[in-house]
Amino acid sequence: MNVGVQRGAIAAVQVLGLAVWFSMSAVVPSLRAEWGLTAGGAVWLTASVQFGFVAGALASTALNLADRVASPRLLSVSAAAAAACTVVLAVFVDGFAQAVPLRFLTGVFLAGVYPVGMKLMASWAGRSRRGLTMGVLIAALTLGSTLPHLIAGVGSLPWRGVLLAAATCGFLGSAVSSLFVRPGPHAAPAVAVRNPRYALTMFTERGPRLANLGYFGHMWELYALWTWIPSFLSATAAADELPGSVEVAVFLTMGMGGAIGCLLGGWGADRFGRPPAALTALLVSGVCCLLSPFLFHAGPLLLLAFCTVWGAAVIADSGVFSTTLSEVADQRYVGTALTAQTAIGFALTVVTIQLTPLLADAVDWRYAFLLLAPGPLAGAVAMRALGRRTGSTAPRGR
Repeated sequence: MNVGVQRGAIAAVQVLGLAVWFSMSAVVPSLRAEWGLTAGGAVWLTASVQFGFVAGALASTALNLADRVASPRLLSVSAAAAAACTVVLAVFVDGFAQAVPLRFLTGVFLAGVYPVGMKLMASWAGRSRRGLTMGVLIAALTLGSTLPHLIAGVGSLPWRGVLLAAATCGFLGSAVSSLFVRPGPHAAPAVAVRNPRYALTMFTERGPRLANLGYFGHMWELYALWTWIPSFLSATAAADELPGSVEVAVFLTMGMGGAIGCLLGGWGADRFGRPPAALTALLVSGVCCLLSPFLFHAGPLLLLAFCTVWGAAVIADSGVFSTTLSEVADQRYVGTALTAQTAIGFALTVVTIQLTPLLADAVDWRYAFLLLAPGPLAGAVAMRALGRRTGSTAPRGR
């Protein structure tokens, strides 16, 4: 099958399959009124997905599922199961206590969508163009994750309708995977013997260790920003003057801006090398964290521009880390390595998702994102060390 068609199909599955991830975050204002949802409850509606993702990724790593089960089948079943959990929540659930377990299960199944999609996309690209190819995948993830904000912001759907729309996207993604997605020519053959220890073994190797440390610093910032940027923007003086609504502004800055950042990050990784591209993105997003208190009272256009730069930088390096690990890890266990990387990274996101609103309650939303700055700055140190180790800024295979 045509390479471009395959890459497009895999990206489409990511956009559609991951639409359920932040579906609850997009409807929190409605749930505050209908369920009497507290700020702590809102945190757990997102954190439970992250916990579920970590649990699912750990199970997948222990069983080497991403390297033993046919990737398109695993991707299709996982996307459909996550969508089914969202349908059950939308149709039958009337309170917070019932919602959290279903959101946890949604996260478990999403662990079979994102890492598996990365492995499939890498299988359709040689090393000379893998950075941009993975950038396309992460751009799709970004659009899919922020899609519920667009659904909620431009329509008049009740919160249950928003969830059902997101679930419909998930089922479509499952169908696309089943009908069109196939492994590429660069895919490693499926392994017959389980080796769950590779998730730990890779940390004894300097290349995978540094790539992972850079990724962990990136994740310290990413999902807390994505989760709480609506609250940050809503607290600004310019909130009522943002285009369309806060939800639309989030989709434009984090979604569209993020997608552009992913493509630029992937292009930069192929053109200048993996470590320099990741280092640049980490430094820009880290500086944005530090500048956020000063832009809090900015006008709507300046605030929108700032958040667009931030939205682009915060995700631009995500595909670079995946690309790097797919190249330096044992090729027999690339799926396991990527799944373990995301499991640990998403466990870190639970910490900052929980702490950010607590800091906001203590010092105001203006200063809340200062908490995120150490992550990308520490990640930049790791990527600088990786660049020194490789001794060249050119990507491997060029």
